[in-house]
Amino acid sequence: METEKFSHHISRRFNEELEHVRSEVLRMGGMVQQHLDVAIQAIVAADSELGLRIAAEDHRVNRMEVAIDEECTRILATRSPTAADLRLVIAVIKTITDLERIGDEAQKIATLASRLTVDAHADDEHRQVQVMAGQVQEMLRNALDAFSRVDAGDALAVVEADRLVDEQYDMIARRCITLMMEDPRSIQRFLDVTWVARALERIGDHAKNISEYVIYLVHGKDIRHVGIDAVREKIGLV
Repeated sequence: METEKFSHHISRRFNEELEHVRSEVLRMGGMVQQHLDVAIQAIVAADSELGLRIAAEDHRVNRMEVAIDEECTRILATRSPTAADLRLVIAVIKTITDLERIGDEAQKIATLASRLTVDAHADDEHRQVQVMAGQVQEMLRNALDAFSRVDAGDALAVVEADRLVDEQYDMIARRCITLMMEDPRSIQRFLDVTWVARALERIGDHAKNISEYVIYLVHGKDIRHVGIDAVREKIGLV
């Protein structure tokens, strides 16, 4: 489905309203993406000051979510959209919820950076977290690109990528549990590493959700809780 399908209304004002909510979602997504990038940078650089600074910015994301949600509510009440337009508004409402939650997880990561400044540069677990962070950053970037281009194929690729992030999280969690059992003095540190990995895994889940909304927007199909092969068949990408 091309973006132009959302812009052939008699009311030019309605066209502008739909395009505005789409652009605001992408603006919110850009802000969330920046917060995540900085939070990960704080972990990698063991920069507690940077982490705390970005954690304090979460209120901006929350304000954007409320503003977009109010605009969508007004469109539903005054325009009574149908078909593709209704799917767009629904997808926007769901997407901003996931973006807000990504912002919350980025805030957690940034806050934890202040506790991971000691001996945080050389151990294997820290490097594994960096690898996982890169995977999650790519998922979020691709999910937002798929939303921007209304591209179901790219969205499906993000859904498929979530499995790799889940596997990476499981590996980190198991490794941290083993190390905590070997040395009880390390429990707090490896709990913090596990919490960072868990926050990243949840961000991956939210990026996957956003991609599922894109597929719903394009095909009108709800693919939640459906296996990848079944999804491909359902939307004709076999």
